Amino acid sequence: MRSITRLVAAFALAAPLTAVPSVTPPAVAADEPKWRKLTSFRISPEAPHQNDVLRVLLHCPTEANHAILGSTAFMLKGSWRRYREVGVGLTGRNFGRRAVIISRYAPPGDHEVRMKCVKVSIHQPSGLRKVKVLSRAALPLVVREFHVGQYF
Repeated sequence: MRSITRLVAAFALAAPLTAVPSVTPPAVAADEPKWRKLTSFRISPEAPHQNDVLRVLLHCPTEANHAILGSTAFMLKGSWRRYREVGVGLTGRNFGRRAVIISRYAPPGDHEVRMKCVKVSIHQPSGLRKVKVLSRAALPLVVREFHVGQYF
């Protein structure tokens, strides 16, 4: 084994030096617009009833590959958990959208919707996930009582 490495080293030293063009990564971070680093999300409708569907549009920083939404308004029927988290996948431009149902059993009143932009990496040999929180945002949400008249 040593003779092979010495032989390769001898050829490398004997070869004439040539100019190798420098390979530099493109300056993406310098030319990147400032809005790509921002964390924001929007919920519509702004004052939903119980048993409504919320449409969530969100944007995360460029390093993120996943987003997590959580609120007490998203609780499920028959569940003892008052706080529920919903995952949102991101597109190539780090936008995401998701429809979330407010249960009829969610308590009416003031709630807060929290969003975390995360970078999830998986160690392939062991299968362990590493979740790094990059940014957070929150919005207030007022859930109104269910009325049959909202469907007519």
